[in-house]
Amino acid sequence: MKEKPLNPNDFPITTDEKRLIRQDGKKIADAITEAMADDIAERLNENAARKREDRWAL
Repeated sequence: MKEKPLNPNDFPITTDEKRLIRQDGKKIADAITEAMADDIAERLNENAARKREDRWAL
């Protein structure tokens, strides 16, 4: 089964130990370490925020 891509309603992404979690509480991925999970979540959230700002700029 093909997974759906993340959409704006999934943000912000949070972490619980090594798990990355959507805003609705569903797990989307596991990272190798807690630090990696935090880094991935931060990057995804920054990218989503940048896209939101770009939409407002148009």
